[in-house]
Amino acid sequence: MEDRAAGAATMKRLRQRRGLSLAGLARALITLAEDLHQPPLPAVASVQRSVARWEAARPVMPDERYQLLLAHVYARSPAGHLALGGGSDFAEYLHALGLLGESERRIAELRTLVLRTATDAGGGMLAFLAPRIQARLSRAIEGPAQTDEETIAGLASVVTEVNSEVGSLPMVRLQLLLTPVIEAARHLLAGPVPEPLVPHLREVAVTACMLAGRLAFETRDDTASRALYSEAAQQARLLAPWQQASVHMSHALVTLYSTGLVEARRLVEHAVWSARTGESSRVRARAHALQAELEARVGHNRQARDALDLAWYDMQTDQAEDPAPASFSPGHLRGFEGVCELHIGDAHVAHDRFERSARALAAPREQVQRAIVTTDQALARIRLGDPRAAADLLHDCVSAASSTGGRVPAIRLRQARRELRPWRGEDWVADLDDHLLDVLGT
Repeated sequence: MEDRAAGAATMKRLRQRRGLSLAGLARALITLAEDLHQPPLPAVASVQRSVARWEAARPVMPDERYQLLLAHVYARSPAGHLALGGGSDFAEYLHALGLLGESERRIAELRTLVLRTATDAGGGMLAFLAPRIQARLSRAIEGPAQTDEETIAGLASVVTEVNSEVGSLPMVRLQLLLTPVIEAARHLLAGPVPEPLVPHLREVAVTACMLAGRLAFETRDDTASRALYSEAAQQARLLAPWQQASVHMSHALVTLYSTGLVEARRLVEHAVWSARTGESSRVRARAHALQAELEARVGHNRQARDALDLAWYDMQTDQAEDPAPASFSPGHLRGFEGVCELHIGDAHVAHDRFERSARALAAPREQVQRAIVTTDQALARIRLGDPRAAADLLHDCVSAASSTGGRVPAIRLRQARRELRPWRGEDWVADLDDHLLDVLGT
């Protein structure tokens, strides 16, 4: 919640914690602007007055340029190490901006910009671990018996942070950020970690391996992807059924595009079985939706529609006690409905479902799924006899696939482009081909 006085106090506390005077922070910002090749800032006295206004009794919000420069200042510890996780000065700075009234979207953009700059330079391997957690993790690696709950919570926060950046940063950079967590979790699980902490540590390991398996798939390393999913499934056997189902579903989705439909259907069967005995109705809804899509792809009309009915039933169940309430949404489910209609139903209905799904999938984390849904919507337009409108929509999909770096959107784009072959002599198809070559090289 906005609390401008508290935001100003936090800005002042951050500056003083670094041992910086008003003029000292002004000089640091001027130097940083030069290092980042930005237009030069005014003289020290002018910048110092701006710093004072951010900390005043009636504070002024830093403008976007100063926000970015301050983000880079506080993204590194006084020792120069990148630190973006909970408990870091950077996290406290972003919280201060929120108190001063900045929007959540702008704060998320700042965070992504800083992380992108850090990974451009090849750094950031432990960026999401707060400095004190890094020290605790080092001790735990040396002696797993010293592991504590805060260390495991720190590892879990890194997985959450990396997951939130899918669609914002290139997949290979996210892999690098996730690697230390996986290695640490493996090491700790092999050692004498205090018994009460093992379940939480195992959950972190499963979630990290599952996400890493997806990222490996996105970077076209299918061998590594299968190994990571296998590791996640093995550890998940000791967790709740809904967590086992989540691993099988994620694995099924990447298997559909790497190995084939037969193996994907087998994994979905495991997911549905686990989900039905689990505590999460959202996970059950997702499992039934995925089952519906795969049944529709092989032309099983009745089975697909039965699975969709079950998915909607699960979606409408009370979510108050659901352990995974954010794992699936009506917007996602409408996308699955659209795919089913595209294969076994009415293209008009499919187009409506895709359109509604794309509108609902607005969060940054959902941009990969939105690109997939929008590409399928273009395919529905082709089936409805409006290929030029489909091509117009595919231009947006090309841009989205490029920005997210998703493998599945690129695959779906190629499928949609094949459907446009009867019109390959048209100028608007040539324009689309040029766009595909310029952006995706395909």
